[in-house]
Amino acid sequence: MSQAQITIKVTGMTCMGCAGSVERSLKAIPGVTNACVDLGAAEATVDYDPANLSVDAIKQILKEAGWGVQ
Repeated sequence: MSQAQITIKVTGMTCMGCAGSVERSLKAIPGVTNACVDLGAAEATVDYDPANLSVDAIKQILKEAGWGVQ
């Protein structure tokens, strides 16, 4: 499996609970191997398999979960 990493700006997070929710949402996506959310920077760093998952798909899933994505 090939591996890629992206950092996505995520808006709407106001607390550690929000950051945890974003992280759990990302880790539940098939093709995501790891996710780490930085509340202070409002960013999510995602390790994923680009052969099976696109950046646009990751962003769309976050949007559908109610988070803003830049």
